Amino acid sequence: MIKKTLFYLTACLVISFLAVSCEPTEESFDEALLIGKWQSGTLFYKYLTDGTGGTWDTADDVTEAEAQAFTWTLVKSELTHIHVLEMGGSVPKIYTVTELTDTSLKYEDEFGGSFSFTKVGK
Repeated sequence: MIKKTLFYLTACLVISFLAVSCEPTEESFDEALLIGKWQSGTLFYKYLTDGTGGTWDTADDVTEAEAQAFTWTLVKSELTHIHVLEMGGSVPKIYTVTELTDTSLKYEDEFGGSFSFTKVGK
C-alpha cells in the first residue's frame, strides 16, 4: 500500500514539474531593429530612435510629411503605439510582435488581426 501511494505521489510530482516547464517563454525583440520605415501595401510606419514616429496611408492621399504622429515602446514582445490626435488626446494601440528582423516586422493585435511589414528605408 505504501509503495503504491509513493508511486502515485512521485508520478504527480513529475507531471506537475513537466507542466510548469512547458510554459512558453515570452520572446524578446531588439528595438534597434524597429528603427526605420516599414511598408505594408499603401500603409507606412516610421519608427525613430527617440521613441516617436509617424504613420500614413498613400491610398488616402496622405504623404510622409502629413503622417499621424505617435510614440512607441517595445518591451519584450509588446509593441505599444500611442497615436497623438490633432484635436487633442491620444489613442493607445497594443500589439504582440511575432517577428522582427532587419527586413520583416509582424505583429498581432488583441482582436486577432495580423499585420506584416517590410522595411523600405531608414
